[in-house]
Amino acid sequence: MAGTTSSRKYGKRTTRSKAERLFAELPQSPLRRKPEVQVDDKSVAELTENLSVIKISAEQVSSCIPVEVIEEKEEDNEHLKSEDPPVSDACPQESIQEVVETETLQPGTKDYQQFVAEINRESHVEGPALDEGDVGNVSLRMLTWEDICPPGDQITKIAEASFAEVYRVSNERGTSIIKVMRLESPLKAQTKAQVRSGLVDEEPRSGEDVEGELQISEWLADIPGFVVYKERYVVQGKAPRQLIETHQAFQKKLKKQDPGRAQFYPSPTRYLPDTKFLVVELGDAGKALEDWELTSMDQLWDVFFLEAIALARAEDVAMFEHRDLHEGNLCLKQVSPPRKRHPNSSGYFGYSGLEITILDYGLSRAEDLSIDYAKPVAYDLEKDLSLFTSTHAPQCKVYRQMRSFLLRADRICLPPEKHDNAYAKGIDGPISWDAYAPYTNVLWLAYLYEYLVNNFAGSKKELNDFKKLTAEMWGYLNPEAKSNVPCFGSAEDIVGFAVEAGWVREDQLMELGNSILDKEDSIIISKAEDDVEDASVRRSPRRKQ
Repeated sequence: MAGTTSSRKYGKRTTRSKAERLFAELPQSPLRRKPEVQVDDKSVAELTENLSVIKISAEQVSSCIPVEVIEEKEEDNEHLKSEDPPVSDACPQESIQEVVETETLQPGTKDYQQFVAEINRESHVEGPALDEGDVGNVSLRMLTWEDICPPGDQITKIAEASFAEVYRVSNERGTSIIKVMRLESPLKAQTKAQVRSGLVDEEPRSGEDVEGELQISEWLADIPGFVVYKERYVVQGKAPRQLIETHQAFQKKLKKQDPGRAQFYPSPTRYLPDTKFLVVELGDAGKALEDWELTSMDQLWDVFFLEAIALARAEDVAMFEHRDLHEGNLCLKQVSPPRKRHPNSSGYFGYSGLEITILDYGLSRAEDLSIDYAKPVAYDLEKDLSLFTSTHAPQCKVYRQMRSFLLRADRICLPPEKHDNAYAKGIDGPISWDAYAPYTNVLWLAYLYEYLVNNFAGSKKELNDFKKLTAEMWGYLNPEAKSNVPCFGSAEDIVGFAVEAGWVREDQLMELGNSILDKEDSIIISKAEDDVEDASVRRSPRRKQ
């Protein structure tokens, strides 16, 4: 996000709206403060090439001025090399993960190996070592499925995300969501019945892709609206009965809803002793939007703008694009009773008592803004063009809209057959998903808006009132609007519009910016650790604070 410009030049005031300046001044995560650098006020507009971006006047919301197109050229930084980070004097009691993730030591180096050896020598904790499972450049604890869901604990499969299955685990210590991603490891061959059923095994994730997704989750963990990260493990071995039963129940449910649906994740009956998974433990985010019945206009306002505000803050903190934000990756939870809005009160936001959580960064893009010329973390969507050629679900069109924008820099969505050439040449050369284009967040917010309107179960009058009040916003949000209609270029633009329109109050933005996330501990403890008195050894480094 562009920095604020409060100084005058030749007696001319800044052209930035009050909403833009307010949002730029919101407190950032204490762990993710960016270096103080001078940033051009036009940088936000420059992020979306060849696309008119709406700017909102502080005096009149309805005045919309297209911003002149500015072509962004990549700089040749080959001659620039970042200096190695200094190695601080690490306390022997710090966990290996904490030192690695604060980038004081780099895995694979001689210093790192010596540090691990020192920790193992000085540690008096019995149980599994902290470096048994390797994922990318990170060493994680190795657990079994019996550690994850021992007898007496409840495990329920609740969703399938990109490259991952999602379960809810509950025991006397609380509830967690676990995201399970198969690593490169063997599986039992399919039976003849499974072959006939059309089972398509999801490809295992590479260590590099997994490490990138985990890095993004760390960057976003302190932003309200993003999932609370607890812990991560490598899980190896055969599946227990509970896991098999919940997997089968989930498949039966999906088959009933869509008889022609193919099964993409292998049955746990096929797990071998050497089958490995990365398991990421998260806070319980509630129920997926696709399973939530929306019954009031207050819910429409809050779900849409809670997501928009979260994405806008993530754009600012990490130049983040989600790229896969469909109804299965947005969860809702009722955290307080709904409040009745007085007809004469200002604003429409904050009355439902709902809280949202954005999940699954498997296709996402972000970068570390605290490091100059840092390489962005981004999944290369060109690896599998079926994402863009598929038509099995409504969100497939959004994938094509994203790719079409990177190729053409406009709102024209190319049909499925035009996405059959990997790394096709766009306006700036071969397509690259490393590029930062926050307009993709706008596309997913447009998708959310249409989903909310089309799936609203409340009164027709409330729905019509919502559509009437937001008609102007939808005009700039609609990806199928005419080419001469200006549009939002980022989630930040949408939040600015809402503030200038009076829908979201300034104090509400500040409250969201200052909210403190609950620091949740893992509820999953391996049997060998049950007698460990110091529970901090199994706590996420971020949660230790």
